[in-house]
Amino acid sequence: MVSELQDLAASRQQQDALLRLLDVTCELARHHSLDQILRTVTTGACNALGCERASLYLYDAERQEVYTRIATELEIEEIRSSIDHGVTGWVARNRELANIADPVSDPRWNPEFDKRTGFRTRNILSAPIVSSHEDRLIGVLQLLNKHDGPFGSFDEQMIRAFAAHAATALDRATLAAEAQRSHELQLAVNMGRRIQHSFLPRHLPKIPGYDLAAWWRPAESVSGDYYDVVPLPDGRLGLVVADVSGHGVGPSLLMASVRAMIHVLARMNSDPSQIVSQLAEMIAPDLDEGRFLTFLLVALDPVTHELTFCNAGHGPALIYHRATESFQVLNSTSLPLGFLTEFGARNGPTLEMGPGDLLVLATDGLIELQNADHELFGRKRLEAVIREYCTLAVQDIVMAIQDDVAEFLGDCDPLDDVTLMVLERKAGTAKSKN
Repeated sequence: MVSELQDLAASRQQQDALLRLLDVTCELARHHSLDQILRTVTTGACNALGCERASLYLYDAERQEVYTRIATELEIEEIRSSIDHGVTGWVARNRELANIADPVSDPRWNPEFDKRTGFRTRNILSAPIVSSHEDRLIGVLQLLNKHDGPFGSFDEQMIRAFAAHAATALDRATLAAEAQRSHELQLAVNMGRRIQHSFLPRHLPKIPGYDLAAWWRPAESVSGDYYDVVPLPDGRLGLVVADVSGHGVGPSLLMASVRAMIHVLARMNSDPSQIVSQLAEMIAPDLDEGRFLTFLLVALDPVTHELTFCNAGHGPALIYHRATESFQVLNSTSLPLGFLTEFGARNGPTLEMGPGDLLVLATDGLIELQNADHELFGRKRLEAVIREYCTLAVQDIVMAIQDDVAEFLGDCDPLDDVTLMVLERKAGTAKSKN
């Protein structure tokens, strides 16, 4: 009984920690000031993991030092030290996490901080903060003195998550500062595209029995389109395609917030309709001036080959059934995000992919492309290309659609962002009996 109570308490603590991470993620999406970002991350991490102090050290590449301007409950304004010394220096040099239960016995620990402040360090958890698009060291996030004992494996996962979100926020702050200093909007936009491109999956996951390919093409340097593949707690994979109305810098920044929220929500829930409902509530304050967001989440079970989806006004979304040479539409199950939400989101009917079937998820920018004669590319043309090339590998199907788009457009530039994901269930894969 005592063990069960302990497990329940630990589960609640972990859930509270994830909720605090979600709060920090949402708050970071609204901050552009460096001090605000540093304060949000350090306070949030300290509260989520239940420790006495947190510090976010920034990396000074020119001086080979780490330094901090903000630390929770710290009486001095700045700590600055060489990366050749101390735990933070070791983490910065090696870009590895350090979990130290007994600092006094660890040769990496530098006791000078305790001597200067009178603070007693009992345990340490530190993680590197690395830019996702440049693989550049930004700094180190360090936590001291967990209240209820040493830091555990869940704490290690959490500090990595906080460090990842801190890296994104600090990258965005750096981008804004450089744009302001240079007064060159194009420089800021180009940097924004590199950062935004890093939000998309670097490598699509290998799914047993399936092949997956994607195409992302912004109308400008940055895009309001987004696609992703996220693991769900129940073992399924979530395929995400979304589109913020408009294109350019504004929608791209909003989409960055959506990505961060989805990666947190998908850690806590496996039901597409619940994830979409929570996302709608969280993103509503940011959807001003008539802006809205279409969003589709498809949960794939690669064992039973079943699809569960929630579609917030998004399309085109199709399944091509090779056996019958027919298309099935994943119709909308709720309004786009930003419209009335009192009806809530719901899942559509459970669908099944047969051997050789294709799941085609795109944004409306694909079918609404216009050529010089003001003709629309259209869904029928998309379906015709899929039928013609359905026996090819998915990457070749995507390339065939790109080629057809290029031929259709001619010298015309696309007026909207284009995103496409194609998933194929390989022929010969049997449905599990479990």
